[in-house]
Amino acid sequence: MTDDRCGWCGTDPLYVAYHDDEWGRPEPDGRALWEKLVLDGFQAGLAWITILRKRDAFRAAFAGFRPEVIAAWGEPEVARLLADPGIVRHRGKIEATIGNARAYLEIEAREGFAPFLWRFVEGAPRQHRFATSAEVPAATPEAEAMSKALKKAGFRFCGPVITYAFMQATGMVNDHLTGCRCHAAVAEEGARFSL
Repeated sequence: MTDDRCGWCGTDPLYVAYHDDEWGRPEPDGRALWEKLVLDGFQAGLAWITILRKRDAFRAAFAGFRPEVIAAWGEPEVARLLADPGIVRHRGKIEATIGNARAYLEIEAREGFAPFLWRFVEGAPRQHRFATSAEVPAATPEAEAMSKALKKAGFRFCGPVITYAFMQATGMVNDHLTGCRCHAAVAEEGARFSL
């Protein structure tokens, strides 16, 4: 750990603020969950700090992550995004985001995206008590089940390692280490959480 924080955030002020103020906080909003899942897909193969530094550019390029807008996009928008140096320019991930917007809209209309995702932890954050980063798994059975359900619904770039990172970031699990200054506060938020 770094200065009584989870060691992965290092000392970069942007990363520290993300760790302290966002990571692990339970997220009830389906649209915000969708944005985070898309960004986690873009992160595959890269460090999260890379995506975090580009997050504002991603939001601008992807119309504020409004799925109802993105779902209507086609090749002209893909070409525009491939030319945007502010984002990760990966055709497969860009095309997946458009398809994922369509899948999101179907799930949202059918049952709500937040309830769809939160059911994998039975609607309440799981409180873990890991003392070291070596204890934190890369994926869990719940993440594997979420990945499988998302893929069945038409999502791409949502393997179990991505879905577990997503679950950590959105507070479905509290993986702040027990010695981290945020562990207890996030646990308290989780205890009060309801969809």
